[in-house]
Amino acid sequence: MYEKITPPSTGEAITFKDGEPIVPDHPIIPFIRGDGTGIDLWPASEKVFDAAVKAAYGDQRKITWFKVYAGDEACERYGTYQYLPEDTLAAIREFGVAIKGPLTTPIGGGIRSLNVALRQIFDLYACVRPCKYYTGTPSPHKTPEKLDVIIYRENTEDIYLGIEWKQGSEMGDRLIKLLNEDLIPNTPEHGKKQIPLDSGIGIKPISKKGSQRLVRRAMQHALRLPKNKQMVTLVHKGNIMKYTEGAFRDWGYELAIDEFRAECVTERESWILGNKEKNPDLSLEDNARQIDPGYDSLTSEKQAAICEEVKSVLDAIWETHGSGQWREKVMVNDRIADSIFQQIQTRPDEYSILATMNLNGDYLSDAAAAIVGGLGMGPGANIGDSSAIFEATHGTAPKHAGLDRVNPGSVILSGVMMLEFMGWQEAADLIKKGLSAAIANGEVTYDLARMMEPPVEPLKCSEFADAIISHF
Repeated sequence: MYEKITPPSTGEAITFKDGEPIVPDHPIIPFIRGDGTGIDLWPASEKVFDAAVKAAYGDQRKITWFKVYAGDEACERYGTYQYLPEDTLAAIREFGVAIKGPLTTPIGGGIRSLNVALRQIFDLYACVRPCKYYTGTPSPHKTPEKLDVIIYRENTEDIYLGIEWKQGSEMGDRLIKLLNEDLIPNTPEHGKKQIPLDSGIGIKPISKKGSQRLVRRAMQHALRLPKNKQMVTLVHKGNIMKYTEGAFRDWGYELAIDEFRAECVTERESWILGNKEKNPDLSLEDNARQIDPGYDSLTSEKQAAICEEVKSVLDAIWETHGSGQWREKVMVNDRIADSIFQQIQTRPDEYSILATMNLNGDYLSDAAAAIVGGLGMGPGANIGDSSAIFEATHGTAPKHAGLDRVNPGSVILSGVMMLEFMGWQEAADLIKKGLSAAIANGEVTYDLARMMEPPVEPLKCSEFADAIISHF
Protein backbone atom coordinates (compact mmCIF):
# COMPACT_ATOMS: atom_id res chain seq x y z
CA MET A 1 0.00 0.00 0.00
CA TYR A 2 2.82 2.41 0.83
CA GLU A 3 5.90 3.02 -1.29
CA LYS A 4 8.44 4.64 1.03
CA ILE A 5 6.86 4.81 4.49
CA THR A 6 5.71 2.16 6.95
CA PRO A 7 2.82 2.72 9.38
CA PRO A 8 3.44 2.03 13.08
CA SER A 9 2.81 -1.55 14.16
CA THR A 10 0.81 -0.47 17.22
CA GLY A 11 -2.17 1.84 17.48
CA GLU A 12 -5.47 2.25 15.64
CA ALA A 13 -7.03 4.55 13.08
CA ILE A 14 -9.49 7.32 13.91
CA THR A 15 -12.70 6.69 11.97
CA PHE A 16 -15.73 8.88 11.27
CA LYS A 17 -19.46 8.36 11.66
CA ASP A 18 -21.98 11.00 10.56
CA GLY A 19 -19.13 13.49 10.27
CA GLU A 20 -17.89 12.98 13.85
CA PRO A 21 -14.63 11.23 14.85
CA ILE A 22 -14.55 7.90 16.67
CA VAL A 23 -11.26 8.00 18.59
CA PRO A 24 -9.50 4.96 20.12
CA ASP A 25 -7.32 5.33 23.22
CA HIS A 26 -4.17 4.71 21.17
CA PRO A 27 -4.68 6.49 17.83
CA ILE A 28 -2.13 6.63 15.04
CA ILE A 29 -1.87 10.23 13.81
CA PRO A 30 0.13 11.13 10.68
CA PHE A 31 2.17 14.31 10.94
CA ILE A 32 3.87 16.47 8.30
CA ARG A 33 6.87 18.16 9.87
CA GLY A 34 6.68 21.14 7.55
CA ASP A 35 9.25 23.08 5.53
CA GLY A 36 11.65 25.73 6.77
CA THR A 37 11.16 26.22 10.49
CA GLY A 38 9.13 23.03 10.66
CA ILE A 39 12.41 21.37 11.60
CA ASP A 40 12.27 23.30 14.89
CA LEU A 41 8.53 23.63 15.39
CA TRP A 42 7.53 20.00 15.21
CA PRO A 43 9.89 18.51 17.84
CA ALA A 44 8.89 21.20 20.33
CA SER A 45 5.19 20.71 19.62
CA GLU A 46 5.28 16.93 19.76
CA LYS A 47 7.00 17.11 23.14
CA VAL A 48 4.18 19.29 24.50
CA PHE A 49 1.44 17.05 23.07
CA ASP A 50 2.93 13.88 24.52
CA ALA A 51 3.53 15.47 27.92
CA ALA A 52 -0.06 16.73 28.11
CA VAL A 53 -1.57 13.37 27.16
CA LYS A 54 0.67 11.62 29.70
CA ALA A 55 -0.19 14.11 32.45
CA ALA A 56 -3.92 13.92 31.72
CA TYR A 57 -4.37 10.19 31.20
CA GLY A 58 -1.26 8.35 32.37
CA ASP A 59 -0.88 5.16 30.33
CA GLN A 60 -4.57 4.95 29.47
CA ARG A 61 -4.15 7.03 26.30
CA LYS A 62 -1.24 7.69 23.97
CA ILE A 63 -0.74 9.05 20.46
CA THR A 64 1.47 7.10 18.09
CA TRP A 65 2.94 9.55 15.59
CA PHE A 66 3.37 8.52 11.94
CA LYS A 67 5.71 10.69 9.90
CA VAL A 68 4.53 11.42 6.36
CA TYR A 69 5.90 13.84 3.80
CA ALA A 70 4.81 16.92 1.88
CA GLY A 71 6.53 20.00 0.49
CA ASP A 72 10.27 20.27 0.03
CA GLU A 73 10.97 17.33 2.35
CA ALA A 74 8.76 15.13 0.15
CA CYS A 75 10.73 16.14 -2.95
CA GLU A 76 13.94 15.07 -1.22
CA ARG A 77 12.46 11.66 -0.48
CA TYR A 78 10.25 11.01 -3.51
CA GLY A 79 11.82 13.06 -6.30
CA THR A 80 11.51 16.44 -8.00
CA TYR A 81 8.03 17.98 -7.95
CA GLN A 82 6.67 15.20 -5.72
CA TYR A 83 5.32 17.76 -3.29
CA LEU A 84 2.32 15.69 -2.27
CA PRO A 85 3.08 11.97 -2.72
CA GLU A 86 0.38 9.33 -2.81
CA ASP A 87 1.86 7.78 0.36
CA THR A 88 0.86 10.87 2.31
CA LEU A 89 -2.64 10.97 0.87
CA ALA A 90 -3.12 7.27 1.59
CA ALA A 91 -2.01 7.74 5.21
CA ILE A 92 -4.47 10.56 5.81
CA ARG A 93 -7.27 8.52 4.24
CA GLU A 94 -6.43 5.50 6.40
CA PHE A 95 -5.92 7.24 9.75
CA GLY A 96 -8.46 10.05 9.48
CA VAL A 97 -6.79 12.86 11.43
CA ALA A 98 -3.43 14.51 10.68
CA ILE A 99 -1.45 17.56 11.77
CA LYS A 100 1.06 19.59 9.78
CA GLY A 101 3.58 22.37 10.02
CA PRO A 102 3.98 25.16 7.43
CA LEU A 103 4.54 24.19 3.80
CA THR A 104 6.24 26.05 0.95
CA THR A 105 4.13 27.02 -2.05
CA PRO A 106 5.60 24.89 -4.86
CA ILE A 107 7.43 26.44 -7.80
CA GLY A 108 6.45 24.42 -10.85
CA GLY A 109 4.98 20.95 -10.64
CA GLY A 110 1.37 21.99 -11.29
CA ILE A 111 0.21 22.53 -7.67
CA ARG A 112 -0.70 26.13 -6.81
CA SER A 113 -0.89 25.54 -3.07
CA LEU A 114 -0.35 22.38 -1.06
CA ASN A 115 -2.71 23.62 1.63
CA VAL A 116 -5.50 24.27 -0.88
CA ALA A 117 -4.79 20.93 -2.60
CA LEU A 118 -5.17 19.00 0.67
CA ARG A 119 -8.43 20.79 1.45
CA GLN A 120 -9.87 19.98 -1.96
CA ILE A 121 -8.61 16.38 -2.13
CA PHE A 122 -10.16 15.47 1.22
CA ASP A 123 -13.15 17.83 0.93
CA LEU A 124 -12.14 19.60 4.13
CA TYR A 125 -14.85 22.18 3.73
CA ALA A 126 -14.62 23.87 7.13
CA CYS A 127 -11.52 25.92 7.94
CA VAL A 128 -11.76 26.66 11.66
CA ARG A 129 -9.66 29.48 13.10
CA PRO A 130 -10.07 30.41 16.79
CA CYS A 131 -8.72 33.84 17.74
CA LYS A 132 -8.38 34.15 21.51
CA TYR A 133 -6.08 36.32 23.61
CA TYR A 134 -3.61 34.85 26.11
CA THR A 135 -2.73 37.24 28.92
CA GLY A 136 0.65 38.89 28.45
CA THR A 137 0.84 38.41 24.68
CA PRO A 138 1.99 41.66 23.03
CA SER A 139 -0.72 43.16 20.83
CA PRO A 140 -1.16 46.39 18.84
CA HIS A 141 -4.72 46.56 20.16
CA LYS A 142 -5.69 48.34 23.39
CA THR A 143 -8.12 45.67 24.55
CA PRO A 144 -7.20 42.39 22.79
CA GLU A 145 -8.71 40.38 25.64
CA LYS A 146 -12.18 41.35 24.40
CA LEU A 147 -11.74 39.36 21.20
CA ASP A 148 -12.67 35.70 21.50
CA VAL A 149 -14.04 34.51 18.17
CA ILE A 150 -14.01 31.34 16.11
CA ILE A 151 -14.02 31.80 12.35
CA TYR A 152 -15.69 29.10 10.25
CA ARG A 153 -14.43 29.68 6.73
CA GLU A 154 -15.82 27.72 3.79
CA ASN A 155 -12.79 25.98 2.36
CA THR A 156 -13.58 24.50 -1.07
CA GLU A 157 -15.45 27.10 -3.15
CA ASP A 158 -15.35 30.79 -4.02
CA ILE A 159 -12.48 32.05 -6.16
CA TYR A 160 -10.16 29.58 -4.40
CA LEU A 161 -11.56 26.85 -6.62
CA GLY A 162 -8.96 28.21 -9.03
CA ILE A 163 -11.03 28.39 -12.22
CA GLU A 164 -9.62 31.37 -14.10
CA TRP A 165 -8.17 32.37 -17.43
CA LYS A 166 -5.19 34.60 -18.12
CA GLN A 167 -5.63 37.91 -19.92
CA GLY A 168 -5.12 37.35 -23.64
CA SER A 169 -5.57 33.56 -23.51
CA GLU A 170 -7.71 31.94 -26.19
CA MET A 171 -10.21 30.53 -23.70
CA GLY A 172 -10.37 33.78 -21.75
CA ASP A 173 -11.05 35.79 -24.88
CA ARG A 174 -13.75 33.31 -25.97
CA LEU A 175 -15.46 33.59 -22.59
CA ILE A 176 -15.37 37.40 -22.64
CA LYS A 177 -16.87 37.41 -26.14
CA LEU A 178 -19.64 35.03 -25.06
CA LEU A 179 -20.44 37.16 -22.04
CA ASN A 180 -20.31 40.50 -23.86
CA GLU A 181 -22.21 39.47 -26.99
CA ASP A 182 -24.69 36.90 -25.72
CA LEU A 183 -25.15 36.50 -21.98
CA ILE A 184 -24.88 40.06 -20.62
CA PRO A 185 -27.10 41.79 -23.24
CA ASN A 186 -29.80 39.16 -22.68
CA THR A 187 -29.86 39.70 -18.93
CA PRO A 188 -31.81 42.97 -18.43
CA GLU A 189 -30.50 43.65 -14.92
CA HIS A 190 -26.97 44.01 -16.31
CA GLY A 191 -27.95 46.85 -18.62
CA LYS A 192 -25.17 47.86 -21.01
CA LYS A 193 -22.28 46.56 -18.92
CA GLN A 194 -19.32 45.11 -20.81
CA ILE A 195 -16.18 43.29 -19.69
CA PRO A 196 -13.00 45.02 -20.93
CA LEU A 197 -11.39 42.94 -23.67
CA ASP A 198 -8.00 42.97 -21.93
CA SER A 199 -9.31 41.32 -18.73
CA GLY A 200 -8.32 38.20 -16.89
CA ILE A 201 -11.39 36.18 -15.89
CA GLY A 202 -12.10 34.22 -12.71
CA ILE A 203 -15.18 32.28 -11.64
CA LYS A 204 -16.74 32.65 -8.16
CA PRO A 205 -18.96 29.62 -7.46
CA ILE A 206 -20.96 29.62 -4.20
CA SER A 207 -23.22 26.59 -3.81
CA LYS A 208 -26.16 25.93 -1.53
CA LYS A 209 -24.68 22.61 -0.38
CA GLY A 210 -21.26 24.14 0.34
CA SER A 211 -22.75 27.08 2.21
CA GLN A 212 -25.15 25.06 4.31
CA ARG A 213 -22.77 22.33 5.42
CA LEU A 214 -20.38 25.05 6.62
CA VAL A 215 -23.13 26.83 8.55
CA ARG A 216 -24.31 23.51 9.98
CA ARG A 217 -20.89 22.91 11.57
CA ALA A 218 -20.82 26.48 12.87
CA MET A 219 -24.25 25.98 14.47
CA GLN A 220 -23.21 22.68 16.03
CA HIS A 221 -20.15 24.38 17.51
CA ALA A 222 -22.22 27.26 18.86
CA LEU A 223 -24.40 24.82 20.78
CA ARG A 224 -21.30 23.55 22.63
CA LEU A 225 -20.36 27.04 23.85
CA PRO A 226 -21.47 28.78 27.06
CA LYS A 227 -24.88 30.45 26.74
CA ASN A 228 -23.40 33.94 26.55
CA LYS A 229 -21.27 32.91 23.52
CA GLN A 230 -23.97 31.13 21.50
CA MET A 231 -24.05 33.31 18.40
CA VAL A 232 -23.40 32.65 14.70
CA THR A 233 -22.80 35.65 12.44
CA LEU A 234 -23.05 35.14 8.66
CA VAL A 235 -20.40 37.37 7.05
CA HIS A 236 -21.00 38.37 3.43
CA LYS A 237 -20.95 41.11 0.81
CA GLY A 238 -24.46 40.34 -0.34
CA ASN A 239 -25.33 43.99 -0.82
CA ILE A 240 -23.12 43.88 -3.95
CA MET A 241 -22.84 40.20 -4.95
CA LYS A 242 -26.46 39.21 -4.46
CA TYR A 243 -26.46 35.79 -6.11
CA THR A 244 -23.24 34.49 -4.53
CA GLU A 245 -22.55 36.22 -1.23
CA GLY A 246 -26.17 37.21 -0.75
CA ALA A 247 -27.18 33.62 -1.42
CA PHE A 248 -24.68 32.43 1.22
CA ARG A 249 -26.50 34.61 3.75
CA ASP A 250 -29.95 33.42 2.70
CA TRP A 251 -28.96 29.76 2.64
CA GLY A 252 -27.34 30.17 6.06
CA TYR A 253 -30.54 31.50 7.59
CA GLU A 254 -32.53 28.77 5.85
CA LEU A 255 -30.29 26.02 7.25
CA ALA A 256 -30.40 27.45 10.76
CA ILE A 257 -34.21 27.70 10.77
CA ASP A 258 -34.84 24.35 9.06
CA GLU A 259 -32.43 22.23 11.10
CA PHE A 260 -32.04 24.14 14.38
CA ARG A 261 -35.45 25.76 14.81
CA ALA A 262 -35.83 24.72 18.44
CA GLU A 263 -32.31 25.88 19.33
CA CYS A 264 -32.00 29.20 17.47
CA VAL A 265 -33.52 32.58 16.84
CA THR A 266 -32.59 35.06 14.13
CA GLU A 267 -31.77 38.62 15.07
CA ARG A 268 -34.81 39.97 13.24
CA GLU A 269 -37.06 37.42 14.96
CA SER A 270 -35.67 38.52 18.31
CA TRP A 271 -36.71 42.12 17.57
CA ILE A 272 -40.26 41.02 16.78
CA LEU A 273 -40.48 38.86 19.90
CA GLY A 274 -38.88 41.53 22.08
CA ASN A 275 -41.31 44.18 20.86
CA LYS A 276 -44.30 42.02 21.82
CA GLU A 277 -42.74 41.23 25.21
CA LYS A 278 -42.42 44.93 25.99
CA ASN A 279 -45.96 45.66 24.84
CA PRO A 280 -48.29 42.61 24.62
CA ASP A 281 -50.98 44.73 22.95
CA LEU A 282 -48.67 46.00 20.19
CA SER A 283 -50.34 45.85 16.76
CA LEU A 284 -48.73 44.08 13.84
CA GLU A 285 -48.29 47.45 12.11
CA ASP A 286 -46.52 49.05 15.07
CA ASN A 287 -44.30 46.01 15.52
CA ALA A 288 -43.40 46.21 11.83
CA ARG A 289 -42.75 49.93 12.22
CA GLN A 290 -40.24 49.22 15.02
CA ILE A 291 -38.26 46.58 13.15
CA ASP A 292 -38.15 48.68 9.97
CA PRO A 293 -37.60 52.38 10.80
CA GLY A 294 -38.40 53.36 7.20
CA TYR A 295 -41.74 51.57 7.32
CA ASP A 296 -43.92 54.66 6.83
CA SER A 297 -42.14 55.67 3.61
CA LEU A 298 -42.54 52.23 2.02
CA THR A 299 -45.16 51.28 -0.55
CA SER A 300 -48.32 49.66 0.75
CA GLU A 301 -47.22 46.34 -0.76
CA LYS A 302 -43.92 46.40 1.14
CA GLN A 303 -45.64 47.44 4.34
CA ALA A 304 -48.01 44.51 3.97
CA ALA A 305 -45.10 42.13 3.44
CA ILE A 306 -43.40 43.27 6.66
CA CYS A 307 -46.64 42.94 8.60
CA GLU A 308 -47.04 39.44 7.23
CA GLU A 309 -43.48 38.65 8.32
CA VAL A 310 -44.29 39.83 11.87
CA LYS A 311 -47.47 37.77 11.95
CA SER A 312 -45.77 34.62 10.63
CA VAL A 313 -42.97 34.86 13.21
CA LEU A 314 -45.38 35.33 16.10
CA ASP A 315 -47.63 32.52 14.86
CA ALA A 316 -44.72 30.14 14.35
CA ILE A 317 -42.49 30.61 17.39
CA TRP A 318 -44.15 32.76 20.07
CA GLU A 319 -45.05 29.70 22.13
CA THR A 320 -41.56 28.19 21.92
CA HIS A 321 -39.40 31.34 21.74
CA GLY A 322 -41.50 34.15 23.24
CA SER A 323 -41.61 35.46 26.81
CA GLY A 324 -37.82 35.65 26.90
CA GLN A 325 -37.19 32.03 25.85
CA TRP A 326 -35.28 33.25 22.79
CA ARG A 327 -32.57 34.70 25.01
CA GLU A 328 -31.42 31.15 25.84
CA LYS A 329 -31.07 30.14 22.19
CA VAL A 330 -28.35 30.51 19.55
CA MET A 331 -28.57 33.96 17.99
CA VAL A 332 -28.13 33.93 14.19
CA ASN A 333 -27.42 37.26 12.53
CA ASP A 334 -25.50 38.61 9.56
CA ARG A 335 -23.04 41.43 8.90
CA ILE A 336 -21.53 42.96 5.78
CA ALA A 337 -17.91 41.85 5.36
CA ASP A 338 -16.29 45.30 5.40
CA SER A 339 -18.30 46.21 8.48
CA ILE A 340 -17.18 43.16 10.43
CA PHE A 341 -13.53 44.07 9.91
CA GLN A 342 -14.24 47.29 11.77
CA GLN A 343 -16.42 45.71 14.42
CA ILE A 344 -13.94 43.05 15.54
CA GLN A 345 -11.77 46.02 16.54
CA THR A 346 -14.37 48.42 17.92
CA ARG A 347 -16.93 45.94 19.37
CA PRO A 348 -15.07 42.60 19.53
CA ASP A 349 -16.98 41.20 22.52
CA GLU A 350 -20.24 41.29 20.56
CA TYR A 351 -19.22 38.37 18.34
CA SER A 352 -18.55 34.69 18.86
CA ILE A 353 -18.66 32.48 15.73
CA LEU A 354 -18.22 34.09 12.31
CA ALA A 355 -19.32 31.94 9.35
CA THR A 356 -17.79 33.15 6.10
CA MET A 357 -17.06 32.25 2.52
CA ASN A 358 -13.54 31.42 1.46
CA LEU A 359 -12.00 34.77 0.51
CA ASN A 360 -13.63 36.81 3.27
CA GLY A 361 -12.60 34.19 5.81
CA ASP A 362 -9.00 34.26 4.63
CA TYR A 363 -8.75 38.00 5.18
CA LEU A 364 -10.77 38.04 8.39
CA SER A 365 -8.92 35.23 10.17
CA ASP A 366 -5.53 36.88 9.65
CA ALA A 367 -6.88 40.26 10.74
CA ALA A 368 -8.34 38.76 13.92
CA ALA A 369 -5.11 36.87 14.62
CA ALA A 370 -3.18 40.16 14.47
CA ILE A 371 -5.31 41.56 17.29
CA VAL A 372 -4.46 38.71 19.66
CA GLY A 373 -0.74 38.44 18.90
CA GLY A 374 -0.21 37.52 15.26
CA LEU A 375 -0.04 34.35 13.19
CA GLY A 376 2.56 32.88 15.52
CA MET A 377 -0.31 32.39 17.96
CA GLY A 378 -2.92 31.43 15.35
CA PRO A 379 -4.06 27.81 15.15
CA GLY A 380 -6.06 26.30 12.33
CA ALA A 381 -8.08 23.23 11.43
CA ASN A 382 -9.50 21.92 8.17
CA ILE A 383 -12.42 19.61 8.84
CA GLY A 384 -14.57 17.44 6.61
CA ASP A 385 -17.01 14.62 7.14
CA SER A 386 -14.43 11.83 6.86
CA SER A 387 -11.09 13.42 7.78
CA ALA A 388 -9.48 16.45 9.41
CA ILE A 389 -6.09 18.15 9.13
CA PHE A 390 -4.81 20.57 11.77
CA GLU A 391 -2.15 23.08 10.73
CA ALA A 392 0.06 26.01 11.52
CA THR A 393 -1.33 29.16 9.90
CA HIS A 394 1.95 30.98 9.27
CA GLY A 395 4.67 30.64 6.64
CA THR A 396 7.86 28.60 6.58
CA ALA A 397 10.33 31.44 7.42
CA PRO A 398 13.30 29.52 5.93
CA LYS A 399 15.89 32.05 7.09
CA HIS A 400 15.11 31.03 10.68
CA ALA A 401 15.14 27.28 10.01
CA GLY A 402 17.35 25.22 12.30
CA LEU A 403 18.08 28.11 14.68
CA ASP A 404 15.69 26.91 17.41
CA ARG A 405 14.24 30.40 17.84
CA VAL A 406 10.78 30.57 16.25
CA ASN A 407 7.47 30.50 18.09
CA PRO A 408 5.81 27.04 18.06
CA GLY A 409 2.55 28.51 19.36
CA SER A 410 0.58 28.08 16.13
CA VAL A 411 1.43 24.37 15.81
CA ILE A 412 0.89 23.78 19.54
CA LEU A 413 -2.51 25.51 19.56
CA SER A 414 -3.47 23.60 16.40
CA GLY A 415 -2.69 20.48 18.40
CA VAL A 416 -4.98 21.79 21.14
CA MET A 417 -7.75 22.02 18.54
CA MET A 418 -6.95 18.47 17.44
CA LEU A 419 -7.16 17.16 21.01
CA GLU A 420 -10.49 18.95 21.51
CA PHE A 421 -11.77 17.51 18.23
CA MET A 422 -10.77 14.07 19.51
CA GLY A 423 -12.62 14.64 22.77
CA TRP A 424 -9.41 14.72 24.82
CA GLN A 425 -10.36 17.96 26.54
CA GLU A 426 -8.29 17.39 29.69
CA ALA A 427 -5.04 17.26 27.70
CA ALA A 428 -6.07 20.27 25.63
CA ASP A 429 -6.83 22.27 28.78
CA LEU A 430 -3.41 21.46 30.26
CA ILE A 431 -1.67 22.87 27.19
CA LYS A 432 -3.78 26.04 27.22
CA LYS A 433 -3.08 26.48 30.93
CA GLY A 434 0.67 25.96 30.43
CA LEU A 435 0.86 28.25 27.42
CA SER A 436 -1.08 31.01 29.12
CA ALA A 437 1.06 30.83 32.27
CA ALA A 438 4.32 30.81 30.31
CA ILE A 439 3.36 33.92 28.35
CA ALA A 440 2.07 35.72 31.45
CA ASN A 441 5.40 34.91 33.11
CA GLY A 442 7.39 36.40 30.21
CA GLU A 443 8.72 33.01 29.11
CA VAL A 444 8.39 33.50 25.35
CA THR A 445 10.25 33.26 22.05
CA TYR A 446 11.89 36.27 20.38
CA ASP A 447 8.86 37.36 18.33
CA LEU A 448 6.88 38.05 21.50
CA ALA A 449 9.82 38.97 23.72
CA ARG A 450 10.85 41.93 21.57
CA MET A 451 7.37 43.45 21.74
CA MET A 452 6.93 43.16 25.49
CA GLU A 453 7.24 46.22 27.72
CA PRO A 454 9.86 46.07 29.03
CA PRO A 455 11.46 43.56 26.59
CA VAL A 456 12.35 40.19 28.10
CA GLU A 457 15.13 37.73 27.35
CA PRO A 458 13.75 35.36 24.70
CA LEU A 459 13.59 31.61 25.05
CA LYS A 460 14.52 29.17 22.33
CA CYS A 461 11.74 27.31 20.55
CA SER A 462 12.55 24.14 22.50
CA GLU A 463 12.78 26.09 25.78
CA PHE A 464 9.35 27.57 25.22
CA ALA A 465 7.96 24.04 24.95
CA ASP A 466 9.66 23.14 28.25
CA ALA A 467 8.19 26.27 29.85
CA ILE A 468 4.68 25.33 28.77
CA ILE A 469 5.08 21.85 30.24
CA SER A 470 6.48 23.23 33.47
CA HIS A 471 3.22 25.14 34.02
CA PHE A 472 0.91 22.13 33.63
